[in-house]
Amino acid sequence: MSVETFVPSKDVVTFTPGAIKHFEGKLKSQPGKIIRLSTKVSGCTGYAYVLDFADASVDGDEVLSVSDKLTVAIAKEAVSLLQNTEIDYVMEGVNGVIKYYNPNVVDECGCGESFNVG
Repeated sequence: MSVETFVPSKDVVTFTPGAIKHFEGKLKSQPGKIIRLSTKVSGCTGYAYVLDFADASVDGDEVLSVSDKLTVAIAKEAVSLLQNTEIDYVMEGVNGVIKYYNPNVVDECGCGESFNVG
């Protein structure tokens, strides 16, 4: 008889294969850059996600090596808001959309631009 132990992912966020492919493609034309994920106070419910290209992480960022071609830095102040979030890239009609599946969200505005956590 053996005992299995569940060890949760230590990564703040995870990326689906579609999201990895999308971001790797974006970085192809930006050699040496990384993706930086943060949040800002915005909208009618509280926060908005912010994705930027960056030359390097900022002191205190959580840095994830998602793949050989994709490094993501998560702003220190956003870590608690984004814990256990999955990021996906999906097609909606003819448009590609980045989706955030954030289990911490308790409220979103009607247009989907901002969120609030509990």
